[in-house]
Amino acid sequence: MPDPVQDAPEVGLPKESAAGIPAVLNSVRHVNDQAGIRRGLPAMLAVNQKKGFDCPGCAWPEPDKRHKAEFCENGAKAVAEEATRKTVTGDFFARHPVAELFDRSGYWLGQQGRLTEPVYLPEGATHYEPVSWDRALDMIADELRGLDSPDNAVFYTSGRTSNEAAFAYQLFARQLGTNNLPDCSNMCHESSGSALTETLGVGKGSVSLEDINQADLIIVAGQNPGTNHPRMLSALEKAKRSGTRIITVNPLPEAGMKAFRNPQYARGLVGRGTELTDLFAQIRLGGDLALFSAVNRLLLETDQRGEKVLDHGFVNSFTHGFEEFAEALLAEPEDEFWSRTERDTGLSRELVEEITAMVVASERIVVCWAMGLTQHKHSVPTIREVVNFLLLRGNVGRPGAGVCPVRGHSNVQGDRTMGIFERPAESFLDALGAEFGIEPPREHGHDTVNAIRAMARGEVGVFFAMGGNFVAASPDTEVTEEAMRRVGLTVHVSTKLNRSHVVTGARALILPALARSDRDLYDGQQRWVTVEDSMGLVHSSHGVLPPLSEGMRSEVDIVRELGRRLFGNDPVDWDRMADYDRVRDHVAAVVPGFEDFNAKARRRGGFALPHAPRDDRRFPTATGLANFTVNGTYAPQVPEGRLLLQTLRSHDQYNTTIYGLDDRYRGIHHGRRVVLVNPEDAGELGLADGAYTDLVGEWSDGRERRAPHFRVVHYPTARGSAAAYYPETNVLVPLDSTADVSNTPTSKSVVVRFEPSTQPA
Repeated sequence: MPDPVQDAPEVGLPKESAAGIPAVLNSVRHVNDQAGIRRGLPAMLAVNQKKGFDCPGCAWPEPDKRHKAEFCENGAKAVAEEATRKTVTGDFFARHPVAELFDRSGYWLGQQGRLTEPVYLPEGATHYEPVSWDRALDMIADELRGLDSPDNAVFYTSGRTSNEAAFAYQLFARQLGTNNLPDCSNMCHESSGSALTETLGVGKGSVSLEDINQADLIIVAGQNPGTNHPRMLSALEKAKRSGTRIITVNPLPEAGMKAFRNPQYARGLVGRGTELTDLFAQIRLGGDLALFSAVNRLLLETDQRGEKVLDHGFVNSFTHGFEEFAEALLAEPEDEFWSRTERDTGLSRELVEEITAMVVASERIVVCWAMGLTQHKHSVPTIREVVNFLLLRGNVGRPGAGVCPVRGHSNVQGDRTMGIFERPAESFLDALGAEFGIEPPREHGHDTVNAIRAMARGEVGVFFAMGGNFVAASPDTEVTEEAMRRVGLTVHVSTKLNRSHVVTGARALILPALARSDRDLYDGQQRWVTVEDSMGLVHSSHGVLPPLSEGMRSEVDIVRELGRRLFGNDPVDWDRMADYDRVRDHVAAVVPGFEDFNAKARRRGGFALPHAPRDDRRFPTATGLANFTVNGTYAPQVPEGRLLLQTLRSHDQYNTTIYGLDDRYRGIHHGRRVVLVNPEDAGELGLADGAYTDLVGEWSDGRERRAPHFRVVHYPTARGSAAAYYPETNVLVPLDSTADVSNTPTSKSVVVRFEPSTQPA
């Protein structure tokens, strides 16, 4: 199969609405092409059902009353990728040397099919070769035993890992003696967790689907639900039809937030659909802190004039630091404040005042956000300012109001709950040690960025990835690849091929895992797992498809068999964890909120984890109250002749998994190497529509980062802001350019200049 050309896209007009009949047809096509009707139909009828399996895509929750087709277009693509009939066997690796696979695109690699047997790349070898499970696990155990220190191992986790597998995985790492447990949260929502833990005491969202429906006003900031969380559009439509108003804050106009044609109803199959956005604030990249600060200042000034728009009862009873916050925000002279605000946001004072008027007219407000807010240097202050905004009017801890960080991967939040964290709480480690009779390490471990730095220094002997595509997902691609090649042994537990399998340490193993949709049988009995969605609901997931190979193993089994080899069964009885009920019993003893886990997980629809701010307005912060914060006035500044680039997804991808080469909502087909530039900016920079350019990242370390041969697309982005797809542009994101506090890569704040393409037309 040839590798499709990705740098010669066809470009048309962007769409004005999302979903509808095209989404249905595209879903059917993907499922049929990958899995066929006999295999694909049972999977689609089971996905997101109470006795089915959780979608391997996004973490948006399911409603209690579910449609028979409780999935979106991108969910159908995700399931089709797992349910594919295509397989990758030892013969495939015999035909394709690693050097050849390295030159293939991530899209081509993923389209080869499901991995079916363990394979090993010996040091100096050119090809992966089949290896038995016993030998593979023995090799890993031997390598781990031979490390000078447990901290010479790194254990990465993807957000698709189940609660049971994540708990077993972190237990394994801590029994070994390390907290080196980076995960995909480090690269996306770490800023949310940092800000929310400091201000509210819980690093998760506080709202439910019912709160979305009850809100008077929903602000969707830095998020594109139409592509990244399409089922969220159904919730927004329901809210809108109940009278909720919606403000969209984004540098790009997105089809899904303009109008939604819900394919589950006849009204969504004809006509324009439901118009969602009442007010569109087309903000400059990185201007969200300035926007929320401006709204907060207007609220304070309005209240001081005698119009009581603040909830003084809530502020006085449940918050700390209000006086310091208000004094700092009002200190800047008015003319200077508004001049800076308009510069940093690209929005007029009149528009900000219109937003504020909608806020004042709304009793219950929800703010939703995603990586458009979390991947900047000032992301944590930005999200703290969002919390300030909600606290001013008491919009935390009451129905129809609260914080709603919308997570990406289907169980990324559950992984963190299970202990996948390089900086675990002492109380968690105490409970873990008491349950298993071990002494967990107390020194903090490496997050993703620091793990790459450690690999680059030659300090990592074993890199073990439970799912994911670490090389492609991480920033500074060339630096990350150089670092990975300095590792002694790289191990990837995976369902399909990806870029991380062709950028290896001295030695490499690929271990084929069961997918979310696969049946997980042990001694003739089917096992099931649990996941936690973006709103803190935990529910079961039961695979329905027969695995394509007996060589695939569950993630839990891989961890427990490795644990038995390395540690035996004392004091941790790894063999007994073949029964997932045993794993859940251990979780119940260690993780707050999971008491009687096995019984609660068997409830139809699952159960909600406790959330103190939401449940009883109790804030487990350092002050015992919800904290107002002073967040300053930072916004990225771009030199003349440069633009600020954000990386983003196309509609035919989910994170680094590429389903196809179309982004039809933005009018782009048959290609991915495009850069979206405002026509006025393009005119000033001499970038003709359809011309080809190299993107050159500029950063203070003096190292040139170049992403070559991108087609310029004139597109209605905010002035000064450009956009291009990742992972192709991750090469431009410097490893050392990270968010303050959270250390999240600044993938939405990349300063770039444009040079003539270095590749021939």
